[in-house]
Amino acid sequence: MTFFDYLVLAMLSEQPDRTARMSELAGLANGSLSRLSHVARRLEARGYLHRQPDPTDGRFTQALLTNEGWRAVEAAAPGHVRMVRELVFTELDLGRHAALKEACWRILDAVDPSAARLLAQLSGVYPPGR
Repeated sequence: MTFFDYLVLAMLSEQPDRTARMSELAGLANGSLSRLSHVARRLEARGYLHRQPDPTDGRFTQALLTNEGWRAVEAAAPGHVRMVRELVFTELDLGRHAALKEACWRILDAVDPSAARLLAQLSGVYPPGR
């Protein structure tokens, strides 16, 4: 499974009913709709997701994470976390961890202030300077 495959499945796993419009999923996975369509076709062939017309607006297509896709995300998650730790966190001392955390908060706040506020509420961790 590629990183982008994992990201698509992980983003779907976090959506209500594990379902999202393809256009929204492309944004969540930080990819183009064209790239997502190719990946979705491959993931659908593996039984990890199912595409269907959006019942509220047939002009859109939804992606739905299947139970098999959920199991694939669960199986891949520990390896993903291990790789992130190896590539990012093991190379940084505690002072740089704090600087990275502050930078991420600032970026999230600039890109999506409502998401930053929601994350702060859910995590109980508030961005620096707030």
